[in-house]
Amino acid sequence: MDTTAASIEVVPIPLLNDNFAYLLVDPARGEAVVIDPSAGAPVREAVAARGLQLTGLWCTHHHFDHTGGVAELCAAHAGIDVIGSDYDRRTGRIAGQTRGVREGDVLSHGDISFHVLEVPGHTLGAIAFVGGGHAFTGDTLFLGGCGRLFEGTPAQLHDSLARLAALPGDTRLWVGHEYTTKNLAFARAVEPGNTALAARSTRAEGERAASRPTVPGRVDEERATNPFLRAQAAEVIAFARAHGAESDDPVEVFAAVRRAKDRA
Repeated sequence: MDTTAASIEVVPIPLLNDNFAYLLVDPARGEAVVIDPSAGAPVREAVAARGLQLTGLWCTHHHFDHTGGVAELCAAHAGIDVIGSDYDRRTGRIAGQTRGVREGDVLSHGDISFHVLEVPGHTLGAIAFVGGGHAFTGDTLFLGGCGRLFEGTPAQLHDSLARLAALPGDTRLWVGHEYTTKNLAFARAVEPGNTALAARSTRAEGERAASRPTVPGRVDEERATNPFLRAQAAEVIAFARAHGAESDDPVEVFAAVRRAKDRA
């Protein structure tokens, strides 16, 4: 599936068991960058099939299932720019990284400016790329869920998710993994009375039954159905209280729901 907004095409590339890399194609120039190349060969095949020049590798965070193809792609495309967070560059966590970016930095591709958002929590160096009506969120925000807290605090990840949820409602969300149906099954346990969530879960199950990806999602749909963005909803609070939350504070609620998901 190719999705066009402004002057780029976003081509999801399924990798490994359930990962996505994303090819951002500038058709006017015949150039592309790839986001989160966990494997090299499928990316090379996608680039070659479209007769493109690969000009950059953009990494949302350092985990190997998002960067495992970097070395192969660098070998095949000498001098290519490898971009990740400044934190990951300073700590040397992405082999071959050539440039570190921070909050507010802008990357241009085609005629679109992608703004860098620092979204720590899943990892301390996690970033998202936002521009042209798209947001590439890595493992910070999933459709119907969010990433595990491997390095950050609940407060950090809650804040990062709130920043992504504040994007325009029609922003298309391209996430790191095809976890949507499992995430929504858990979400329905958290908010059984959410009719929008029930309808979304049915649609997602239909997409997967037809071997279609659930990406992209939309910010407004996440606000309405993702329990990790709904810490002030009555059913989410009740679920969190039943799973160890000691108050209705949104961060405490979020943390309790995340712990419950870790045990699910």
